[in-house]
Amino acid sequence: MTTISSQEASSLDREIFRRRTFAIISHPDAGKTTLTEKLLLYGGAIHLAGSIKARKAARYATSDWMEIERQRGISVTSSALAFDFEDHTLNILDTPGHKDFSEDTFRTLEAVDSVVMLLDGAKGIEPQTLKLFEVARMRSLPILTFINKVDREGVDPFNLLSDIERTLDIAALPFDWPIGSGSGFRGVWDLRKQEAHLYESVDHGGEKASERILQADSPEIGGILDSLPDRSAFQDEIALLSHEGTSFDTKGFLAGRVTPVFFGSALNNFGIEIFLRTFLEMAPPPRAYQSDKGPVPPDSPHFSGFVFKIQANMDPQHRDRFAFIRVCSGRFLREMSVTNASTGKTLRLSKTIQFLGQKRERVEEAWPGDIIGLHDPGVFRIGDTLCEKGVFHFEGIPSFSPELFARVILEDPLKRKHLKKGLDQLSEEGAIQVFQLDPQGERDLIVGAVGALQLEVLKFRLEHEYNVKARLDPVGYDRARWLTGNTEQIQALSGTLDTLLVYDHETKPVALFRNEWALRYVVEKYPAIGFHGTSPRAFHEGRG
Repeated sequence: MTTISSQEASSLDREIFRRRTFAIISHPDAGKTTLTEKLLLYGGAIHLAGSIKARKAARYATSDWMEIERQRGISVTSSALAFDFEDHTLNILDTPGHKDFSEDTFRTLEAVDSVVMLLDGAKGIEPQTLKLFEVARMRSLPILTFINKVDREGVDPFNLLSDIERTLDIAALPFDWPIGSGSGFRGVWDLRKQEAHLYESVDHGGEKASERILQADSPEIGGILDSLPDRSAFQDEIALLSHEGTSFDTKGFLAGRVTPVFFGSALNNFGIEIFLRTFLEMAPPPRAYQSDKGPVPPDSPHFSGFVFKIQANMDPQHRDRFAFIRVCSGRFLREMSVTNASTGKTLRLSKTIQFLGQKRERVEEAWPGDIIGLHDPGVFRIGDTLCEKGVFHFEGIPSFSPELFARVILEDPLKRKHLKKGLDQLSEEGAIQVFQLDPQGERDLIVGAVGALQLEVLKFRLEHEYNVKARLDPVGYDRARWLTGNTEQIQALSGTLDTLLVYDHETKPVALFRNEWALRYVVEKYPAIGFHGTSPRAFHEGRG
C-alpha cells in the first residue's frame, strides 16, 4: 500500500481536472463511428481519417477492430480510445448503436462522466436513441447533442429541437446554428461568440476542413447571408436564439435536464472543432462513484476501479483477453497490488495497456477517468471492484435476461473442448449467456442473447477465433428466470408445458419460457419458488 504525499495530491487534482471521459450514443447509421474518428483527427491522435463512405475500398474505422465489424460496416462492441488535446486527456467510449448490443452500451455508460448524443439530422429521434437516452438519464449523466448530416436534406432545425424536447423531455438549447442546409450548408453560427464558421469540403473528410471565421461585423458577412434562401429569417433566428442562450442552466445540464445542441457534418468535418472545444469547456471531470461503503471521490488517495467490459481475442494472433477498467480514484501504477473485492484475492497488475483501435500502448500510470486494459488470464468478471486499500463494492452494473435462445449443434464432435472454451470466454464478455440441459454439462448446450445479431456474431467468432463450426438452432423460448427456493418444486418444472429447465455456467437452475402466459402460469403454480430476471449471484455481489 502506498501513502500519498502533498505533492502527489496536487498532481492527482491536476490530472483529475484534465480528464474528460464520455460515450457517444446514437441510432445505427447516424454517423457515430465517423464522429469518433473526426474527434481523433481534430485532437491530433490520427492524421488521416478513414473513408467511412468507401470503407471497403479504403481504411477501416479506427475504433472498429473486430473482423465482423469490418465486413458488416457496423460497430458491435464498445471501443475505448484515449488521446490528449490541449492539456486535456480524453477517453472516448465508442459504443455499438445496434439494439442487439444494448447490453454492451449500458455497461459502458456506467464508466463515463458525460454523454454525446448523436442524431441524424434527416431522421431526428429514433427508437434506439430514445432507449439509450433513458439509460443516460437514469444515470443523471450530462448530455451534449450533436445533430449530424446537416449537409443533407433533412428536418427543419427548429423541428429537431422540438422533437428532442417533446420526445426526451429535456430542454434543448442550441450553441450554434446551421448556415444554410442540405447542399447549401456553408457552416455554423456560434451563438455565444456571434461569429460565423465557414467550411469547405475535403475529399471524404480525411483531413481537417478548411475553415474561415468571420465576426458579425465583417464586411464579408453580408455576401454570405445574401446567399441564403431567406436572409431575414436567418437573422431573426439568430437574434432569438442568442437571447435564449443567455439563460443557460449549468446545474440543469450537469444533472441531465438540459442539453446543449450543436449542428454539423461529421463526414465533411463541418462543426467538429467548435463542438470539441465547447465540449472540453462544458463536460465535467471525473466524478465520485457510489459504493456499499459510501461515495468514493476521485481525489481519494488510494486507487480503486471496476471492470465494466471483458474482451477476448482482440489480437487474433495471440488469442489474448483483456478486462477494461474504469479508474475511479487515486493513482494507478503498473505492478501495484490490489484486492479484487469479489474474490478477496490480491492481484499484481503488471500487464496494462491503453488502446487506439488496434494500436496498443503499455500504461505505466493512470488517473481517475482513465480506461485501462488489464491482461486477464481468466480472473476477472464484469462488475469486479479493485481496491488498493480496504474492501468495498461499487454499485452494480446492470445485466439483462436474454430473449432469444438457440441450441448449439457442433459439426465436428471432436471440437467440443474448443467450443466450450469459446463459449466460456464469450459469455464472460457478457455478449451471450450459456445454459446446459444438465448440471454436468454432458448434454446439448443452449445459448441466450438479447438480439438476433448477437447470435450471428457468436457463430462468426466461434468459427474465426476458435476454429469451431456450429449450427445455432432456435428452441422457441423468449424469456428466462433464475430460480431459488424449493428444490423439489424446481425439479418439477422440467415436466411443465412450455417451460424448459436448464442450468447456467455456475449450475444454478434457470427456467426458459415460451411466452408471458407460460411464465405467469408457473409463477402462480409454484409459490415456493423465487423467479429472478438475473442470476441471484449478481444481487449478492452488487451486480444485479
